Amino acid sequence: MMDLRAMDLHHEGADLIGQFALPLSAGPQPAVLIFPNALGLGPHVRERAAVLADAGYVALAVDMYGDGALYSAAEDAGAAFTSLVDNPRLLRARANAWLDALKARPEVDAGRVAAIGYCFGGLCVLELARSGADAKVVVSYHGTLTTSEPAQPGAVKARVAVYTGGKDPYAPLADVDALRDELTAAGAVFDITLFSEAQHSFTDPDAAAIDWPGIAYDEIADRLSWAGTLALLKAVLG
Repeated sequence: MMDLRAMDLHHEGADLIGQFALPLSAGPQPAVLIFPNALGLGPHVRERAAVLADAGYVALAVDMYGDGALYSAAEDAGAAFTSLVDNPRLLRARANAWLDALKARPEVDAGRVAAIGYCFGGLCVLELARSGADAKVVVSYHGTLTTSEPAQPGAVKARVAVYTGGKDPYAPLADVDALRDELTAAGAVFDITLFSEAQHSFTDPDAAAIDWPGIAYDEIADRLSWAGTLALLKAVLG
C-alpha cells in the first residue's frame, strides 16, 4: 500500500490529523473524502485512500475526533463519538471544514469532489449532504440514516448513494423508508441499495472481532457496494 501523508486541520478546539494520498497523474484531479467508523482513523479507510489514489483520485481519510485518534473498542470511543452525534451542528461544521480543506489543496479540482463514509462516517456524509455542501457525490455504507435536522427542499446538491443491510439493527427498514421519504421531499437525486441479508459493518473484513449481535462482514455486499461506488465516481467525477 502506498504511503499516506498527514494533513492537519484545526477546528473548534480540536487538532485534527487526516491522512491523504495522491494519484500519479499531474495537475488538479478529482478528489474523495473518506469518513471512518466510530473507532476513528483505522486501517480500513487508509486502505481505501490508497486504492482511490491508485484509481486517479486525491483521497483524504479524515479525523473527526482529534490527534488522528483510533480506538480499539466502541466503548473507548464513546465520549468522542457522542460529542459529535449529540451535536449535529458541530458534526456538520467539521465535515464541511474537511471538505473545504480538501478543495483548497492545489492538487484538487474543487469542482469534482465526493465523500464516502462507513458506519459513523456514513452518517457524516449524509449530514454533509443535508447541510447543502457543494460535493458532487456522497456515499454511505451501513451508516446511521436518521437525523434531527432533515434536508430542506432544494438543499441537497450532491447525488446521494446509500448502501445498507436488511439485517442491520442500527438502520432498520423503517429508517430506510424514512430516509427515502426525506430525500424525495428534499428533491434530492439519490439511490438506496438494500442488501437483504447484510448486517451492520458489512464492508469491514474484521467485523467479527467486534463480537456484537447484528455486526458481520458480507463479502458480496462489500464487493458490490465498492464496485458501484467506483462506477458512480467515474460517471460523475470522471
